[in-house]
Amino acid sequence: MDLYFLGTGAGMPSKQRNVTSIALNLLDERGTYWLFDCGEGTQQQILHSPVKLGRTEKIFITHLHGDHVYGLPGLLTSRSYLGGDTPLTLYGPKGLKAFVETALEVSGAHLTYTLHIVELTDEGVIFEDESFLVETARLEHRIECFGYRIVEKDQPGKLLNEKLKELGVPPGPLFGKLKQGLTIQLEDGRTLNGEDFLGAPVPGRVVVVLGDTRYCEGAKKLARGADVLVHEATFAMDKQELAYAFDHATSTDAARTAQEAGANALIMTHLSSRYQGDSVTELLHEAQHIHANSYLAKDFWCFDIPRKV
Repeated sequence: MDLYFLGTGAGMPSKQRNVTSIALNLLDERGTYWLFDCGEGTQQQILHSPVKLGRTEKIFITHLHGDHVYGLPGLLTSRSYLGGDTPLTLYGPKGLKAFVETALEVSGAHLTYTLHIVELTDEGVIFEDESFLVETARLEHRIECFGYRIVEKDQPGKLLNEKLKELGVPPGPLFGKLKQGLTIQLEDGRTLNGEDFLGAPVPGRVVVVLGDTRYCEGAKKLARGADVLVHEATFAMDKQELAYAFDHATSTDAARTAQEAGANALIMTHLSSRYQGDSVTELLHEAQHIHANSYLAKDFWCFDIPRKV
């Protein structure tokens, strides 16, 4: 599992940063990618990345400002051209369905796959299966905006092979059943419960991706105990009043959120184009003063999220 940043700029693209889009690589976990936001030019960014559009399963939109959604119509149609034939689900605020369907209709687009659009009307769990859960909460921005908390469920512990060998259990199908936590009966009549032969469960990972927001309780709620928090940092601390006026966050706001929520790593993105070259390190230093494990994202940068041991 890793995060791949396709665009890390705010408002409009610059020569150094495209507008917002992030890919969560779940190839090892479920053979797919999940995208978060899809600003203009996202499909072009994908061409220069390891992300496979045809294997994208879900797209989560935080809000409907153009720098987060204007890349959707082109990306959805290109997915057809690239052999994407599996269903795709979009999640986002009310209005997403009208935006997408209107763009596809007036352009005469034809999709070769089933497109599901889920408009969010409330906070809470929006997706859950046997391996993942996705929860959302409202943030504080000029228009309705959501953040997403992706929770990987705990994995079963390793099978204690040596313990089984000591009991004379032969490797093979019986090991597989015990690994599933099932109860088996040996030829000599002994009964073994698989739960007794599994190590401690492997904790799942938690990734939180926020949309545009100023410092708020909704962000901290989602970020509690996260392995990784992705938070906007449009401005440096000396632009605090400007950030607040436009419902954006500073690098200090992002770091406060991570620190108070107990998040392990903070990744800052959605950076104003006023920060170029060496000046961008100002944002990083401000955040690290509060939350030491802080990073600045850049386009085509990958952040690995290892399993907990």
